[in-house]
Amino acid sequence: MPRAAGKSLAENDTWRQACLFPAPTLKSDREREVRATSILLSVMAQVPELGRRLTAGFGAPAGRMQTFTEVSLPHGDAPRRPDGVIRVERAGRIWTALLETKTNGNPLKPEQVQEYMDIAARRGYEAVITLSNDVALDGVPIVDVRIDGRRKHKVGLWHLSWAEVAHQAQMLLLHEGVGNPAHAWLLQELLAYLRHEQSGCHGFHNMGPAWVPVRKGVEDETISAGDERAVGVVESWERLIRQVCLRLGGELGQKALPVQRARRGSDPHARRVAAAERLCREGRLFAELRIDGTNSVVAVTADLRTGRIRTSAEVAAPEGAYPLATVKRLVRMLADAPADLHVESIVEGDNGPRGTLERLRPEPGGLLPANGAPITGFRLSLIKGMGSGRGSAETGFIRSVDAAVGRFHSGVLAHLAGFEGRSGRRG
Repeated sequence: MPRAAGKSLAENDTWRQACLFPAPTLKSDREREVRATSILLSVMAQVPELGRRLTAGFGAPAGRMQTFTEVSLPHGDAPRRPDGVIRVERAGRIWTALLETKTNGNPLKPEQVQEYMDIAARRGYEAVITLSNDVALDGVPIVDVRIDGRRKHKVGLWHLSWAEVAHQAQMLLLHEGVGNPAHAWLLQELLAYLRHEQSGCHGFHNMGPAWVPVRKGVEDETISAGDERAVGVVESWERLIRQVCLRLGGELGQKALPVQRARRGSDPHARRVAAAERLCREGRLFAELRIDGTNSVVAVTADLRTGRIRTSAEVAAPEGAYPLATVKRLVRMLADAPADLHVESIVEGDNGPRGTLERLRPEPGGLLPANGAPITGFRLSLIKGMGSGRGSAETGFIRSVDAAVGRFHSGVLAHLAGFEGRSGRRG
């Protein structure tokens, strides 16, 4: 773990602390890409834990890693220069991957990736890795390339998001630790660079060109079922939820994953088409996510008609507890939760009484069903305004969803550890 920062020796707040990877002078996208690639590859080579984490899923062995940038490789009439090359040596064999990097919202170019796939196949390399702010989805290729099945040597095409890079660095730095203090410092500097507003490495940050027309179509009820643009919005929504899971998991040190209710093996495109039809019909985007170590599933609903985001979760009532003791304990554990939290009792086969935490704090008995029906659990919900812009600005939709999930977890679920496992007997 990095050494705790001591008292600053700066004379005032305008003094900037020196950093290993400064970013403010970056002006062009090309400069951002070259710099980000070089920084990441150098840290991967110097911090074996990070290099291993980022390449193990792509078939790389555990071994000695070296990384290179701007390597010239022959291809037809003119050589090609992939942004980076990763090589891992183990037991006398060398695993090699070519890296193509994009920052900001710049898309990967299919023809460029195709050339690298051909070069890798011809030279006997094992993989081509694309790295950008986009987030990969099941059944949706980040970039379309042609795979020549006649080639004896197969090359894997893999994608990595800058959000995943930041997540893995954060997991190592804050939760799992690295043995070398210098390595911890390098991870800290890498994260500082990735988070800088000028780095261009902030992960998924644009809902795409379909967002504004679909949102307006939902608002004025002019969008029709079957509109292909709605499928694009659903895909962007899935990418956003995956990135929210990465950020939340990195902060908590626990794996956070989207929950898919569809049957295993079902067609991802058909699932997204169905979600797009619901969006056109009901005006809502819906997702669920689960955090390791918790029993609750967090539901996230973005209502494009009302412009509000609802985050909610259900918690089971402890078995064998007196109802009044249970609701008192719940309200007591939520002492620091937002006053506008909605709490609803769940009784078997029906919904029970509900109210805001502000109203229930002086009268927790308001959650008890009038007919004495046993309470099986509670539904907790927070509602906040939704940003409308397609980007990740402070007022944008992406930032508002991320903030809503973070507020719900830190302000509500974090206070309920152990609630389901204990029973209260005092009234």
